[in-house]
Parts: sequence; C-alpha cells; structure tokens
Amino acid sequence: MADEPKNAEDHPIASEKEALSKKLDAIGWAVFLIWVGFASLLDFGWAWGPIGVAVIILGATVVRWRLNLKIEGFWIVVGLMFLIGGLWELFGISWPLAPFLIIGCGLAILWGVFSGKNLVKK
Repeated sequence: MADEPKNAEDHPIASEKEALSKKLDAIGWAVFLIWVGFASLLDFGWAWGPIGVAVIILGATVVRWRLNLKIEGFWIVVGLMFLIGGLWELFGISWPLAPFLIIGCGLAILWGVFSGKNLVKK
C-alpha cells in the first residue's frame, strides 16, 4: 500500500488527463492564432472573424467533454458571446449588442446565485 498515490495529482490517470488537457490548450491557442492570422490577412471582416473564434472555443469544449476532461463554463460563455457577436454583425442587426450581452451576463450570475451553480468560483 506504500506505492499508492497520496492524492489525485499523483495518480497516473490524473496526470495523463492533465497532460492531455495541456496539449488541447496548446492546440486551441495555435488554431486561434492561425485563424486570427488568416482572418486578418484575407480580411474576413467583423462577422466571420468572431464566428471562427467561437467555433474554435466551442469545438475545444466539445472535445474536452467527449474526452471527459474538465469543462469551464467561462469558455462556453466566451464562445457563445463571440458567436452571437459574429452573427449579430453578419445579419446586420441594428440594435446595439453590448446592452443585451451585459444583461445576459447579469442574468447568468443571478441564475448561478439562486441555483447554487456559480459561474465565478474563488
């Protein structure tokens, strides 16, 4: 029994998952930078740029979910905000977007407080 790991971080499976998680993070950042470079170089504009970023963020979240890795609600919210912002611009909606996003964030925080599932953890 002396050879057993003392905590979860010492467990071989936990360290494999952590290594995989770090690789996925690096891949996500690499794809993000490549996308931003191409979007700037080819002048995709303020609609397709954020949509591409949203696809990268939400796609990475789906991969993490499928591999049973930790998913952070923050990145889901960020991905959805990029998607909404890109679609807002793509469809040329004349209403201002920022107030709706701010109201949505406030409602999400209230939902977390009253449901016991806070998005912001200390």
